[in-house]
Amino acid sequence: MKPDFVSQADWELLVKKSSNLTEIVDKLNNHYPVQYLIGNVPFLNTVIKVDERVLIPRFETEFLVAEIIKKIKKLNIQPKILDLGSGSGCISIALKKNLDCDVIGVDISQDAINLAKDNATSNNVDVKFINKSMFDISYEKFDMIISNPPYVSYDEEVGKEVLYEPAVALYALDNGLFYYKEIIKKISLLNNKPLLVAFEIGYQQGDCLKNLVINLLPDYNFELKKDLAGKDRYVFLNKIK
Repeated sequence: MKPDFVSQADWELLVKKSSNLTEIVDKLNNHYPVQYLIGNVPFLNTVIKVDERVLIPRFETEFLVAEIIKKIKKLNIQPKILDLGSGSGCISIALKKNLDCDVIGVDISQDAINLAKDNATSNNVDVKFINKSMFDISYEKFDMIISNPPYVSYDEEVGKEVLYEPAVALYALDNGLFYYKEIIKKISLLNNKPLLVAFEIGYQQGDCLKNLVINLLPDYNFELKKDLAGKDRYVFLNKIK
């Protein structure tokens, strides 16, 4: 009965959780995400609850957080971190779990904030989550700003399973660049800019963001990193001392 595209480990979890495997298989065959059916995903050394209120954390985002942890440890500070578009809370919670830091997560979706707070509690970390637009909160006095914002262009093809995830967490105007541009513009106006800014990006967006940073944030080094598939996926902006 197990669909070929479902791993044995995920199938065993589904069998434990469900009394109606026929319904489960029907959902899977209709591209319903297995992560929603299981109800949680591992993320670094945390377990993050997920459902249709939030985007499913990907392994690409795990790599982003792991890189940030390394960079913060090299800075040897106890940072104040702002997570813009925090969704399930996976980034904020993993940073708090692995660093001596203060973290504030911001998301426009109250449903996402509710789940993120639940995830913070279940992972036994103290993270503040705020229901606001990422543009309605002050960026001042943060040592680091991180965001995995919506970056899929409205005309971009996506997998059928993505259609079950919240559109507000996926799609952005201006060929998917809207949120990056607005965040970078807002950072450029700060009196005290953060030491580090980090983004997860679409694989075709690196060059556009580099040009934007050169023009608006000349006091930062621009670093573009690839994901495990060899695609441009991460931008790190390190403030020049």
